[in-house]
Order: sequence, then structure tokens, then C-alpha cells
Amino acid sequence: MRLKFYFSFSLFLWLFTSQQIVVAQEFVTADTSKTEIQILPGVKKLEYRKIDSLTEVQILVGNVQLKQGTTLFYCDSSVINNRLHLFEAWGNVHINDSDSTHIYSDKLRYITDKKLAYLTKNVKLTDGKGILTTQNLEYDVNTKIGIYRNGGRVINKKTVLTSQEGFYYSEKREIYFKKKVQLKDPAYTLESDSLVYNTTTEISRFIAPTIIKDSSNRTIQTQSGFYSPKTGKAEFEQRPIVQDGSIIATGDRMISYDSSGITQFFGRAIIIDTLDDRTVIANKVLINNKAETFLATQKPLMIIKQENDSLYIAADTLFSAKFSETKNAKAPAKIKNVEAKKSDSSNRYFEAYRNVKIFSDSLQGVCDSLFYSYLDSTFRLYYNPVIWANQNQLTGDTILLFTKNKEAERMEIFKNSLVVNRVQKEIYNQIKSTRLNAFFVDGRLASARARGYAECIYFIQDEDSAYTGINQSNADMIDIYFQDQELNRVVFRSEVKGTIWPIQQKDPKEMRLINFKWLEDRRPKTKYELFE
Repeated sequence: MRLKFYFSFSLFLWLFTSQQIVVAQEFVTADTSKTEIQILPGVKKLEYRKIDSLTEVQILVGNVQLKQGTTLFYCDSSVINNRLHLFEAWGNVHINDSDSTHIYSDKLRYITDKKLAYLTKNVKLTDGKGILTTQNLEYDVNTKIGIYRNGGRVINKKTVLTSQEGFYYSEKREIYFKKKVQLKDPAYTLESDSLVYNTTTEISRFIAPTIIKDSSNRTIQTQSGFYSPKTGKAEFEQRPIVQDGSIIATGDRMISYDSSGITQFFGRAIIIDTLDDRTVIANKVLINNKAETFLATQKPLMIIKQENDSLYIAADTLFSAKFSETKNAKAPAKIKNVEAKKSDSSNRYFEAYRNVKIFSDSLQGVCDSLFYSYLDSTFRLYYNPVIWANQNQLTGDTILLFTKNKEAERMEIFKNSLVVNRVQKEIYNQIKSTRLNAFFVDGRLASARARGYAECIYFIQDEDSAYTGINQSNADMIDIYFQDQELNRVVFRSEVKGTIWPIQQKDPKEMRLINFKWLEDRRPKTKYELFE
């Protein structure tokens, strides 16, 4: 009877002591709860085991639930070592950090005083937006930072990000990816050494050399910027390089919008078309990828590469588009009526507005506006146009410059055409007519024909180049011949009327046709002037 009572009392004492331990750890003071681990009710088995004289561990099995501050721990089994400020957990491990971050794994090692969690095997971290998976993760409950160093993957909707290393910032919802970073998204793919990704905004920030390829096979090289798939806006700095088919573009800064297909470059922008050997330089360039147009402002310059003599065109504004996409009022009727194939390179034109300057070694020009068609390879110069070829100046109301193989082939000048050939200071040969046709050989002025009320003032020289007289005449048609772009011979074709004045009878300064002007001060002297 006494033995039975003793056994029952001992069993009751053990149960009471065990329950008291659980309760004691459940209702700790507020200060202690910041570091101490609470064992919540529901554990199936709790055992105390003494390891040595100084160490005693708690072994928990089945439906284990622990708590530290606002952080909850769940697992199948756990061992708590309070002396070492450590507990380990196995099986269906789950950390609920303030109901904002959830981490799952097969195994956990947790330093209770430092609040450091080391999770291994099938680790999964989620903040409700993205899911991070890895095999090894270090998570700091104090700083809310998770770190993996042996490869990890983040999936957020249709976006998949992988890297060798990663740093997850729970409070910012950001992941800093490092080493062999790869991003795959329906809209684009990416490779980099470092990248910052926000799981809430889905914004990717580029902080290291990065290569991006979008769904249209456009490639972007950058080392600074961001992309937001929600807004479709991308912004890059530190001179990104974009390659889109035959187009290569760069600038100090680039902004792109997916919805509109518009891309903008700011600061020393350079757009190179390798197919047409054309380069555009400007401080601001706007490209519409959908309409295939571009607009360049703030000191724009276009360079059309030629084999021996490249052509430079500067203006306040440069614009280019497709005939098939726009209706241009300046396009001649014969061009408007031609249906160029949409994929054909001839289905393009470009325009230059205000303060237009043209320079090549053999030809220079200025005008107020310019229109060029790839369909007929013709430059159309409007509003006070002037063309210079060596010491020859050609003016008129409108000038058409026809090219072939990117070289000047012929020229047409309409209304008030005037050719001025400077012989020396204050001595000018002059031919005025209603219309003038000029012809080039190897890109150099070779001959011209003046028609309609043609007038001429021509200084006659003998074999020793001494001036002997001045031919002041008019005719229905006058042919002009040049040698090395210098006026060499004038031929009157029909109904010639005029006078040959002895050189002593006329002051060369007075020999001027109506509307004569020598416009050398407007002439671009070098290509470098166009960069200013």
C-alpha cells in the first residue's frame, strides 16, 4: 500500500514538474522573451536529458511549436541547448517571422541570443510575392536579412531569377543577387554579375555590367539603371549600348517605354545604322520603335558614310520615318504615288529643319529645311538654299541634289538660279537664269546648263591668265564647263545678245547681276564646325 502510494506520488510529481516547466517557459517576462525560446503547448513529447554536469538539453518530438519575440518556429522535432544558446530542428521546419516572411526547410540550426538561423536542404523563403529556393540559407531575425552563398532561385509570377549568391532584405522586399545572375521573363532575359530585385514592385535595378535581350531580340548593355515590368519603363545610365538589328545606339542616359515603343537617349547620343552606313549624333534622340521613326534635337548631326568623301548634315532638328507609315506634305507627288515595300530600305525619308548645314570635302551647303528620300536618293533644299563647290556658289528658290552610290550626280535649281564663280577678291563670274541643271563627275562639279532668260558676266583671260575683257551677255541657254571645279569655259547656245567690255572700261566691283550675293560667311569651312 505504501509502495503504491509512493509510486503514484512520484508520477504525479514528475508530471507536475514537467507541466510546470512548460508553463514557466510559456509565460516568461517581456524582457526575457526577446532572447529566450518559449515552448508552446501541443508538443507530443518533451524530454530532458543531461549531457554532462554543465549541459542539459530539451528534446521535443511531434507538433513542435516554439516562439521568440514575434518569431514562431514549427518543426517535427527539436533539441534545445540553453547553455549554448542554441536549438536545432528537423522535419517540416517553418519560420514565421512577424507574419511577413515565411521560411521552410528540412533542417534548422538557430543561435538564440544572436537570432541567427541556418537552414539547410530544400529551403524556401517567401514574402507573399516571390519565392526564394536554395539549399543553404542564413537568416538574421534581428536585421531581417537572408543570405545564400551556394546558388538560389527566385520565382515571382512569370519571372525567374537565379544567382550564385543572394541577400534578401525582408523589410524592403528586395533581393541583392550576386555572381552569375540570370533573369528569365516572357518580356526579356538578362545576364549580370549583380542585380537588385524588389518582389513587391517587381523592379530590377542594374548595378553592374549587364546584358539584356528583349522579346524582339533587341540587346541592351548597361551597368546602371532599372526596369519595371508593371509600367514597362526602363531607365539606364552610364552610356548604355543598344543593338536592334542594324541599329546600334548609345547615350549618357536612356529611357524606354514598352507600351508606346518609344526610346529616348540623352547626352552625347550616337545612333549608328550599319546597314545604311548612317550615324546620328545629338544631345537628345527619340526613337519610336513601333512606327520606326527617330527625332534628334539639341545640336543633331547626321553622317552619311561614303567611300572617299562622307557627307555631314547638321540642323536644329533631324527627323526620319517611313513613307508607308506617315503622310509627308513635302514629299513630291511622284514619291507619294510610289508604294514602297514596308521592309524595303528605300521606304524611308529624313528631314532637317532650321539652320541646315551640309559639308563634304567636295560640296558644302546651307538652307532652312531639307528633305531626303531614300526612294530616289535626292536631297531637296528649301528656303534660301546655297550650294558651294570649291569657288563656285549656286543659289535659287529650291535646289534638288540627286545622288548615286552616295555621290552627287546632278543638280536642279528652280527659279532665280544664280551661279557665282569667285575668281579673286571682288572679281566674280556670274550666270543667272530661271532654271539651272548641273552635272557631277565622281562627285565633283563638271558642267551646268542655264535656261530661261539666262544672263552672264564673265571675265575673259588670255593664255597667261591676264584679264583682257568682260563678257556681259544674255541668251536663251548658256552652257558652263568646269575643270577641277573651277569655271573653265562658257558657251552661249542661242539668241545671244551682249557686249564685251575692255577690262579698262569697267570696275569689276560694279559688274554685278541682279540679286548678286557672295555668301561665303554662311559657308561651313570644316566638318568640325557642324559639331559645335
